[in-house]
Amino acid sequence: MPAHRAGDPVRAGIPEHGRVPRYYAVKTELLALVRALGEGAALPAERELAERFGVSRVTLRQAVSELVLEGRLQRRHGSGTYVAPPKLVQPLSLMSYTEGMRRQGVTPGHTAITVEELPADDGLAVDLRIEPGAPVVHLERVLLAGAERIGLESTYLSRQRFPTLVEEFDPADSLYACLQRRFGVTLGEARERLETVLATPREAMLIGTNPAMPMLLLHRVAYDVEGRPVERVRSLFRGDRFSFVARLRAEG
Repeated sequence: MPAHRAGDPVRAGIPEHGRVPRYYAVKTELLALVRALGEGAALPAERELAERFGVSRVTLRQAVSELVLEGRLQRRHGSGTYVAPPKLVQPLSLMSYTEGMRRQGVTPGHTAITVEELPADDGLAVDLRIEPGAPVVHLERVLLAGAERIGLESTYLSRQRFPTLVEEFDPADSLYACLQRRFGVTLGEARERLETVLATPREAMLIGTNPAMPMLLLHRVAYDVEGRPVERVRSLFRGDRFSFVARLRAEG
């Protein structure tokens, strides 16, 4: 049994009676190997690992596949399997995606997919406090960390409140910075909900990931300092490359 490491599952997730699927025991041993190899190192050949752990290659593949889904390993087509870099961390706060990446020393980027005007449905109208059918601006962008695609974001804003947004906003830039600079908007608070989902085929294609890869889905409605709705956002992030952190304080 590997020594317990703070932050990892106790006893490596293996119950005291020790009766666990063989692939999971192999996965635990692989994790120790991943830590020893370090970021960017190539995993030994499948045959070598199967012999080392005394399991079939089918069992080994299952263990490796789970570590790929968790973001511990990365498969590179035609090259092999490698130890993945640490996950990117975004604060659950009013900080923009752009600023969050810059604070980690990562170059943020956006690729515009959709910039359009459409009528608000009932739910969107409630969130933005506008009439159903009123025009909204929809911005859909792929989120980049360096050259890596890590997410997809859809933002909806009232066209009446931001009538020149489409003409003035560069989709490659920070939206929050544009709203403050061009429209004098200062964000005051937001309501967020976080859940896990699987990407649709279209979303997986745009992000460049496997449709079976777990994703983190963030719903947000942001308000300015006067309490007026500014935007509704649906952000989808790769579960193997992204995590969130929040600072909590006691109420009262």
